[in-house]
Order: sequence, then C-alpha cells, then structure tokens
Amino acid sequence: MRAFACDNCGLLASFESTSCVRCNAGLGFAWPERELRTFTGDDQPPRCQNAALIDCNWIPATTGGLCFSCARTRTRPADSDAEGITHLARAETAKRRLFFDLGELPLPIDDRLRFDLLSSEHEPVTTGHADGLITLDLSEADDAHRARVKKELGEPYRTLLGHFRHEVGHFYFTVLTEHDDAQLARARETFGDERADYRAALERHYRDGPPPDWEQRHVSAYASMHPAEDWAETFAHLLHIRATIQTAAAFGVTVTGPAAGELDPANVSAPELFQDADLRTLLSDWIPLGYALNEINRSMGQDDLYPFVLTPPVIEKLACVDELVALSAERPAGQPAR
Repeated sequence: MRAFACDNCGLLASFESTSCVRCNAGLGFAWPERELRTFTGDDQPPRCQNAALIDCNWIPATTGGLCFSCARTRTRPADSDAEGITHLARAETAKRRLFFDLGELPLPIDDRLRFDLLSSEHEPVTTGHADGLITLDLSEADDAHRARVKKELGEPYRTLLGHFRHEVGHFYFTVLTEHDDAQLARARETFGDERADYRAALERHYRDGPPPDWEQRHVSAYASMHPAEDWAETFAHLLHIRATIQTAAAFGVTVTGPAAGELDPANVSAPELFQDADLRTLLSDWIPLGYALNEINRSMGQDDLYPFVLTPPVIEKLACVDELVALSAERPAGQPAR
C-alpha cells in the first residue's frame, strides 16, 4: 500500500479515508489512477452508491453508480440485514485492498472476476472459487468466529484479506497458465499437477493432517493438501510480501540486519522501487523486516505478526509465482485475459 496525504493541508490520510481530519477536505479514491484525490469547498467527489451503506470511499465512474470494486460484488446481504451489512462493510474494505494489490501488479482483471459475499446465518456458505467467482462466508468478518476457526484448525494466520488473496490466487493460476504451455509446465514442475484428485486430497488432509515435514516445503500446512492449494497459498503470500514491503517503503520504514540489502534511505519512500523488483530482491529487505515486526509484537506481549518461515523450497515457489506474474505483462496486445 502506498502512503496517501491530503493535497489541501498535507496531513497523512489512510487508504479508506473519506475526509481529512485536519481541514475536512473531501477525499475519494480514484481506481484508474490508484490515487486518493482531494476535494475542497463545493467541489466534492461523487460517492459510490454504497458510500452511506458500507463507508466505501471509492469514486464511481458515473455519479450515483457503484465503484469498480463494489460493482464486482454479484450477491450480498439485503440492506435490511443489519448484521450482514456490518460484516459486508468489513469484507468490502478488505476487497478494495485486494484490488489495489492486483492493480499494482501486471495482472489483467477480466470480467469473470466476481464476488458472492454471503452470510451463513441464513444458509450454508462455503468459501471458495469457481472460474473467477469468489464466494466468501461473511462470518469470517466476525472476529470471534474467525478466532475460533483459527484455533480449531491450528492456523497461525487467518484474515479477511488473506481469504481474498488466497481465492483470487486460484483464479490467477488459470489466467497465468492457460495461454502458454511453457508457463503451465513451469507451474506444474514447481507445485505438482493441479489435476490430481482434489476430493481425495481434501479427505486425506482432514483425516491425517499435513505431512510431518510440511514446513520444509510449503508456506502453510493447508498448502500441503493439494497442488492447487499450494499455488493459491503461495500466490496469497506473494501479495502479503509485496503489499507490506510497499507500505514499509512508502512510510520510510527500513530495517537493517544480517540479511538486509543495500538501500538508499533517501529513496525508500518511493513505492515504485518495489513495484518492479523481483521476489529475491524483495526478500533481502523482507526477511529482516519480518524479524523486526515479530520482535515488536513480542515486546507488546502479542503473537508474532509474521508467523511464517521461508525455507529455500518455499522461496523457489514464491519466485515461480512472481516470475509468472511478471510474464503476464508480456502478453501480446489484444490477447484476452482468459
């Protein structure tokens, strides 16, 4: 995430800001340019149709319409469902960050990418992905529910944004491999064959648990279940790293350590330094930053902020995804995303 500020008075503003807390100028996020715009006086930004309902601060293409992110939601709770709308607001906030992540990378966002954000309070909902349609159980927006499931499944990390990044990873496996046999072969060589029996793998995973050495080869226990999940977990982790590194750079946060790379402090706030950097270059700064973040949390008596270990095989997988993402920028002009 980049650092944003009010153009009227210069005060820092968050990605979600609707107005400046110092000068009260109106703020709105413009998707095509991926920037927070400032509006003063009678010149106020057009607001997304969902602005009042879920505090969306994105500027729609047409006055009174839905913004780019909200328009991608196919199904959601009714306006009269107070709890559902509360959970929807949290989910949509995370989804807007997901789109920002994707917009910072050379990834096509085609029309298949849609979202069903559903409440399991009314009917069973299974979070998942099917040909670009991402379904999310809005119960994940409830902190108590998410913490309970996190404990039951023994997961060190479970967030709304993490769910979105994981599920969109399934979609981008198709996008990044379906037009190039060499890229598909590269992915299968690294992660395994995604055509392997998924149901059998799922049953085995929940019956026997992950293999004893999963931490040596996978970024998470769930990634060890099936090649498709290994890819999606790794894709999500790549977005975790790139987004956090960009945020640190934008706010001038640098950490020196044994693995830290040479970085000019005068230029660290420029997020474009990291936008085009390859994964291995980023890791030279990410690893010491991760250590520092964990130590800061421990000093506050909290759990590790970054509860992951990047072994050489995991780094190879991250590098594979990163390379395929970079290659998507080389798609011939006019070739469809699907």
